[in-house]
Amino acid sequence: MTSPLDGRTALVTGGGSGIGRACAEALAAAGAKVLVVDIDPHTAAETAARVGGTAHVADLASGRIGDLPSDIDILVNNAGVQTIAPVHEFPPDRFEHIQRLMVTAPFLLARHCLPHMYANGWGRLVHVSSVHGVRASPFKAAYVAAKHGLEGLSKVIALEAAEHGVTSNCVAPGYVRTRLVTGQVADQAATHGIDPDQVLTDVLLRRSAIKRLIEPRDVAALVTWLCGEHAAHLTGASLPVDGGWTAS
Repeated sequence: MTSPLDGRTALVTGGGSGIGRACAEALAAAGAKVLVVDIDPHTAAETAARVGGTAHVADLASGRIGDLPSDIDILVNNAGVQTIAPVHEFPPDRFEHIQRLMVTAPFLLARHCLPHMYANGWGRLVHVSSVHGVRASPFKAAYVAAKHGLEGLSKVIALEAAEHGVTSNCVAPGYVRTRLVTGQVADQAATHGIDPDQVLTDVLLRRSAIKRLIEPRDVAALVTWLCGEHAAHLTGASLPVDGGWTAS
């Protein structure tokens, strides 16, 4: 019995943990050969071993992506980081780092992989964006700017790539149970002047109708669905997985 992504090769950035690892697992389960790209060699190797894929260690913020394979059918731009600070205190070098990792790297990877997709007449780009790609929150200038940029990049690729059988979409989660989110608790507590126990309910999930963190596997399921043949006419979209946040 064939799987829906048999014969396809997928590259997942930030694939060593969190949403990236869940995407690697889901894509592999659907039949894809998965290339796990991460800055951490240990987590990259661990995830690759779990999914029968290949580990690639890369600092994507450096702009050096030329050593990564370009014969990719599915590109999942997932790698990201977060810094919490008001604009007037936000470190400029950190702001620039986040743009390089979360906007420039996806652009460079798309530029790297699109010729192969165009030649084959098939491809899927899925960008793990965020509610913060369409909404803003205080103290997250770099992250919000980067996610808005990623959303725009995805739409441009969608328009250019349509005639080649290639789609480009964003998945926009709310707060997901990952280290990126749990690691914000202390910073959020200090910034807002509240107890760490209040951060989840009073800050992170305040605008969500569903008052619980999203699981990485739920985001990965939508990413994988977007890679199927049934999604060939869905492009240039941003699909929320946000517990109703953007409905309000």
